[in-house]
Amino acid sequence: MADVGFNQLCNWLRVRHLVLIDTLARTQNMHATAQEMNISQPAVSKMLREIEHQLGFDVFQRLPRSMSLTDLGRHVARFAQIALNDTQQFVGQINHLRQGGHGLLKVGTIYAATAVAVPAAIVDVKHSWPLLTLEILEGTSANLLTMLEHKELDVVVARFTLDRHRELFDFQPLAPEPLCLVTGSQHPLAGASEVPLAELGSWPWVVYPTGTPMRARLERAFVEAGMQTPENTVETVSLQTTMQLLQTAPVVSMLAESMVEPEILAGRLARLALPFPLVLADYGIITRRNEPPRWSAQAFIDALLSGPDALRGARQSV
Repeated sequence: MADVGFNQLCNWLRVRHLVLIDTLARTQNMHATAQEMNISQPAVSKMLREIEHQLGFDVFQRLPRSMSLTDLGRHVARFAQIALNDTQQFVGQINHLRQGGHGLLKVGTIYAATAVAVPAAIVDVKHSWPLLTLEILEGTSANLLTMLEHKELDVVVARFTLDRHRELFDFQPLAPEPLCLVTGSQHPLAGASEVPLAELGSWPWVVYPTGTPMRARLERAFVEAGMQTPENTVETVSLQTTMQLLQTAPVVSMLAESMVEPEILAGRLARLALPFPLVLADYGIITRRNEPPRWSAQAFIDALLSGPDALRGARQSV
């Protein structure tokens, strides 16, 4: 089997080929792919044969009722998805620039960074580039880094959750994330000078899903205290859901201090007095390795690095 040459690939590969691979990988069906691409099913079959002939291997395995990706095909489909996302972003930026704008910047952020760091950077960047469109997406570190890898985001403010992330991305630490345990102001534990640690596990908890840094830190705290991890839990990454449950039910939750401080000051939540500190590893600015950020992403990064969270991080590290 001959290797695929770069020049050879550039000479025959078309965007339409990438669309077919991406669509067929999603639908796993020739007929559905033909309908979505508005071409005939024989045309889909012919184009796929051409692609596989040029690559020198099967991209899809033909099954009686579906089409599944081969092992090599998964790499092809991932490339197609990334290339199409890149192309879509390019088209959007060009159209925006033609209309007098300054492009689109897509930023992913964990919830803790939305308290200070990200809003301050937005204000800073918009002051200098008022026509730059900023799209801000909140989520978990794992989901945001998957989107960054697939070029659905330009820059992410989060933390690594997998070892492989350290090979894919560059990381600039921004700030530590102090955590606290909170309840609603009407909870029986609210206002207690000493919290009976042995009883904490018996209360209902609102927790982050398994696999997130926040959940791992909570479980480690219980292990360190020699306690059983709570079994009566609601798992969610929704801050609004968590806040509503804290204020309407006798639940406990571990959240970033920056996220709950306004609610504590307003008297809607109460911080539990604990004898041990709760801190997550620094969150920071994450970008794709070996891919210099575009000017808009670099402007946002510079604003983050000169913002209040970065200064707070520097002070705490001294």
